[in-house]
Amino acid sequence: MLGVVLTIWTLYSTLISATELTFKLPDSEKQCFYQELEEGVTFHVDYQVIAGGNYDIDCFVTDPLNNALYEERRKQYDSFTHTTAMKGVYAVCFSNEFSTFSHKTVYLDFRSGEDDQLPPGINKPTALTQMESTCLSIHEILKVVADSQTKYRLREAQDRIRAEELNVRVSYWSLGEALIICVVSIGQVLMLKSFFKEKNTTRT
Repeated sequence: MLGVVLTIWTLYSTLISATELTFKLPDSEKQCFYQELEEGVTFHVDYQVIAGGNYDIDCFVTDPLNNALYEERRKQYDSFTHTTAMKGVYAVCFSNEFSTFSHKTVYLDFRSGEDDQLPPGINKPTALTQMESTCLSIHEILKVVADSQTKYRLREAQDRIRAEELNVRVSYWSLGEALIICVVSIGQVLMLKSFFKEKNTTRT
């Protein structure tokens, strides 16, 4: 049984290179990430702004000759897929230069390559057994589940940050209201005292 499990595990090994990170981008700044890729490699870029300002950012993807493959401005989230036409260093850049005071928190998922669904040592597809076909189906379903979990984590992080910002605003507003109430109360007390002092002076 252990041998079967190990065979299935190695049968569906992947050649995918993936980078998943969350970073902060200050206002009026630009950050780029670089990846060297071979010719004919398909890569995927997914990004989303999870905190800061209006949740928008500029994104650019360039090839080794600095030609623009993707260019979008003021986007909250998006996806981009491209197959390389040449070997070299590809750049994914995020710009917050249009913002003068809002810091942004950006999530980036960069994946390159495709699944290798053939067993080691086999150069052409062969007929799959029922167990192998089932494993392939499970593998594809798990990829969808992993993508869904990532989206839910991002949404949860975004909602949590918004809730924390709202909590801070409510706290400041409550503190301001309490301060105003104290000032008004002290003013009313002083005003009432001034009325009684005027009456005492008139009687004398």
